[in-house]
Amino acid sequence: MARKAAPKAAPKAASKAVAETPPLTALATPGTGGRRAYVTRATKETRIAAAINLDGTGKYDIKTGIGFLDHMLEQLSRHSLIDITLRAEGDLHIDYHHTTEDAGIVLGECLSKALGDRAGIRRYGSAQIPMDETLTEVALDASNRPYLIWKVNFSKPKLGTMDTELFKEWFQAFAQLGGLTLHVWNHYGENNHHIVESCFKGLARALRVAVELDPRQLTAVPSTKGVL
Repeated sequence: MARKAAPKAAPKAASKAVAETPPLTALATPGTGGRRAYVTRATKETRIAAAINLDGTGKYDIKTGIGFLDHMLEQLSRHSLIDITLRAEGDLHIDYHHTTEDAGIVLGECLSKALGDRAGIRRYGSAQIPMDETLTEVALDASNRPYLIWKVNFSKPKLGTMDTELFKEWFQAFAQLGGLTLHVWNHYGENNHHIVESCFKGLARALRVAVELDPRQLTAVPSTKGVL
């Protein structure tokens, strides 16, 4: 007598973490209107999507899997008034390098895409940010000529579980893909958290000015070349 085939095991349900991760194509910033952009990036190391609105109110929904990086990007959104929605899945079991750098790449691409031909923007922005014992200065030119000057030193190799050397990697990626000439200079400070947070807040305030539309030249590209 032939044996009955054993019933097939039911497929395992997706893990809660995966099930709760929204599709990358579903990302968007709140509201309608404004200068918006949406970018995705998928490699063997990371899978990242971001949506921004340059004319937002500083609303954010950011999940990179790296708590401290989330905190910094939330500061960037809140103080620049740029709405940011971002999701990242990366090889965090190796380290935070790929996710941090690629988050900078994707947000930089979003910025450049939202700026378009850069007509009407103020182009330049700068800010000095005091944070308790720390003072940091950030100046930028949305020139579409990427360059980073990074005069920031840390006294510890890590902030929590994040390597402090990765902050330069994020700023480098953001400046490169965002088309920014970006100078970041920490004048002094002792607390490493304050130092890096003042860098992100300084970038935010400088961006807020640089990407703002100038009512005196709404259709003009701010360059004697006629292009940026």
